[in-house]
Amino acid sequence: MEPDTGSPPRAAPWGVACAAVVAAFGTYFCMYAFRKPFTVATYSASPPLWGIDFKTVLVVAQVFGYMVSKFVGIRYVAEIQPHRRVRSLLTQIGMAELSLLLFAVTPAPWNAFWLFTNGLMLGMVFGLVMGFLEGRRNTEALLSALCISFIIADGGVKSVGSWLMTLGVPEEWMPFATGALFILPLIVCCAILKRIPPPNAADVAARTERAPMAAADRKRFLKRYGFGVVLIVLVYLFTTIIRSIRADFAPEIWKGLGVTPDSRLFTLTETVIALAILVLNGSMVLIRNNRTAFFASLGITWVGLVLTVVVVEAAKLELLPPFAFVVLLGLGIYLPYIAIHTTVFERFIAMTRDRGTIGYLMYLADAFGYLGYVAVLLVQKLFQGSGDGNMLPVLLTLCTVVATAGAILMVPAVLYFRRIRSAG
Repeated sequence: MEPDTGSPPRAAPWGVACAAVVAAFGTYFCMYAFRKPFTVATYSASPPLWGIDFKTVLVVAQVFGYMVSKFVGIRYVAEIQPHRRVRSLLTQIGMAELSLLLFAVTPAPWNAFWLFTNGLMLGMVFGLVMGFLEGRRNTEALLSALCISFIIADGGVKSVGSWLMTLGVPEEWMPFATGALFILPLIVCCAILKRIPPPNAADVAARTERAPMAAADRKRFLKRYGFGVVLIVLVYLFTTIIRSIRADFAPEIWKGLGVTPDSRLFTLTETVIALAILVLNGSMVLIRNNRTAFFASLGITWVGLVLTVVVVEAAKLELLPPFAFVVLLGLGIYLPYIAIHTTVFERFIAMTRDRGTIGYLMYLADAFGYLGYVAVLLVQKLFQGSGDGNMLPVLLTLCTVVATAGAILMVPAVLYFRRIRSAG
């Protein structure tokens, strides 16, 4: 389908918007079935490795591969031509499923290597999908739908993995089996994704054209806006750490709250959070002025960080029941995390009308975000050892420290960006 080049600006066709939402949501939801199910298992039968419990070894292995992929993606996602995206993401997810098969047949602890390769294959999928959605007048709504896919999928695929284990599927085979269930839906969603037309003339007029960025373009962008980008990346790094611990150690956190989770609980909490995030971040599309929307998104980021601190303090005073604590903490963490994904970088590029893509900026942020997460896991486990598996105290401490630091960093970030003139 050819892009619409007609001139008066008008709303994008509902058919295109709906197809984009279904395809992007479905593709990334399916990807999570190849990435996250292993986290619902405990792997307690496997002995610690170097004094670190084996579940943490597996998480670190996968996250390390994911982090390496993000660093590679800074260039790859920024430069890839649109017609190569779908083939690339199907190839990468196929290799990730092969890694899960090898994880199942390789004895511990050597099978941890295959979770590293699994993460290495999956780290660029988000940027490839996002490339179909950015630079449109309804980008915030589309990206919000994409982002709630990984909130809901995080709980959903854990529920599927937990259900498979109740049917007798061994822990080692459960990740591969979960991924296999999502192969056909993934192919269908990718077929729809491939047919989404590029932004039309009205989209380009409102949000500026998004073109692949060569090395010189990336260097020039950072030279102009480097200080502000660094501040946002730091806030994103902090948020990634606490978001990842909450996601990867969800069963252990629930047990620390005195609750034995069943397969439905993971889906329920994340669905509630996702709906709230969809409304709050998706509504940013209603703000037509790019500069206003950009600073509104910085405000949402600050509110989320403050909410995170408030929820933790309320939990310490035993003012919140476990379900409310998990949901409100997730909301506080995901508000800044999703705002940066959907609006901060999108509207900054549209505001300055400089050559850039969300994919480049998000992968810059993601690379350092996951680097920070790996560092925190290794430092925490090296000092604690295998411990008692209770990650709740670690999460509470980190939430207080990094959310407070992030809220403070938002002040110089706002002051810096206020000095940058809008180009349109």
